Amino acid sequence: MTRSAREILIRPLMTEKSMRQKEEQNTVTFRVRPDANKVEIRTAVETVFNVKVSSVRTATFEGKLKRMGRAEGRRPNWKKAVVALAPGHKIEIVEGA
Repeated sequence: MTRSAREILIRPLMTEKSMRQKEEQNTVTFRVRPDANKVEIRTAVETVFNVKVSSVRTATFEGKLKRMGRAEGRRPNWKKAVVALAPGHKIEIVEGA
């Protein structure tokens, strides 16, 4: 099953921690599909942003339990990918828009 790069990368995560890592360690954090592997994430970032990736770290998160009155529901499970870029490469993400 071949997926396009735009299907694998859902959106960039712009938190305080990820912005600090971007400046200090040249890493970018993305929310990705839960069934995507590290090789797919690497090729997706390299093709979409035209950069060289040195490493990819992933973490899977379980969705939180939410309630509306008596009804219970669950948010979907999601996956985060921290992508370290090679020296000299940079991704410009719109900040604060």
